[in-house]
Amino acid sequence: MGTIVAYKMVAERDNETYRFERESRLVIVAKARVWASEGWQVVITDQDGKAYAPAEFEALLAA
Repeated sequence: MGTIVAYKMVAERDNETYRFERESRLVIVAKARVWASEGWQVVITDQDGKAYAPAEFEALLAA
């Protein structure tokens, strides 16, 4: 049986784009914070399709 990926992160800077998928919101938020601190534009999308910008990461953790 396949694993459902609950959270997706996209990091973009200049002409580069990286995508990550994780089941854990704690892991994806931690990774996203690191990338954002390095100057990347980061967005996390949850299993319902709602997008979270860095300013909203705390709301994602509280969910």
